[in-house]
Amino acid sequence: MRFDYHMHFEYGDYDEAWAEGFFDAAKAHGLDEIGVSEHTHTFPEFRQLYYDDLCLDDSPVGEFQRIWLRTNKFKHTLRDYFDFMARLKKNHAVKIGIEVCNFRNQDAVKKILDAWDFDYRIGSVHFLWGWGFDASKLVDEWNNHDLRDVWEEYAAQVEQLAASGNYDILGHPFNVRLFKHFPTFDTRPYLERVAAALKKSDMAVDVNTGTLYRYPVAEISPYADFMKVAAAYDLPITINSDAHRPEDCGKFFDEAANYVREFGYKKIVRFNKRTREFVDLI
Repeated sequence: MRFDYHMHFEYGDYDEAWAEGFFDAAKAHGLDEIGVSEHTHTFPEFRQLYYDDLCLDDSPVGEFQRIWLRTNKFKHTLRDYFDFMARLKKNHAVKIGIEVCNFRNQDAVKKILDAWDFDYRIGSVHFLWGWGFDASKLVDEWNNHDLRDVWEEYAAQVEQLAASGNYDILGHPFNVRLFKHFPTFDTRPYLERVAAALKKSDMAVDVNTGTLYRYPVAEISPYADFMKVAAAYDLPITINSDAHRPEDCGKFFDEAANYVREFGYKKIVRFNKRTREFVDLI
């Protein structure tokens, strides 16, 4: 089977004409089904968690993030989301997912998530020390951090996400490479920590082509060093586009399929109501 579980409607809206473009692209790429994984910043239920965790002071990071939180965020409730997805399900094979940021208060996250019947949940590290490190407008902040500290904090954040038991998939692993900040030190301990955390929590790896076409690093995530470790730990995988626009759904699926085969993967995992099954990668 072929499917794509990581995409977002945020550049459009809950409009069937906009959504139809994702299904058109999926068909063009030969996908059997898709899954939508809206960011938690879509939903007001998660608003306070962002205000609790993000740096919002008078620094350049804080100023940018204050504006970011006021721009096109928290515009639909989870009820709106599930109602819209129910409309799509009448005509399409589509799963309901969510992508959750690495909030500190995972107990609060659990309370929100458990009230809804998701097919899968993606947990992703999007900020470190309150800094949205994947934002291109904040790239100068990288100059204020030692890269070894960044990798240490990234691994610790994944461990926290995994230990919560809230998630089925780790989103775009090691996206700390997005802006080509490549370590010269031994990264093996961090790769092992992340893999061990995912193994213990029975989480899958999001093999994500979004980092190939949306960021300067121009590589599929996770990069090869972690894929070797993931394979050694026998971690399951999904293949996803991280599409934010309809035309990107399923983008570079074939390239990603060939990429994971290099590490011995022949199956991907499909989700339904947070129960997974292994299916042949074709």
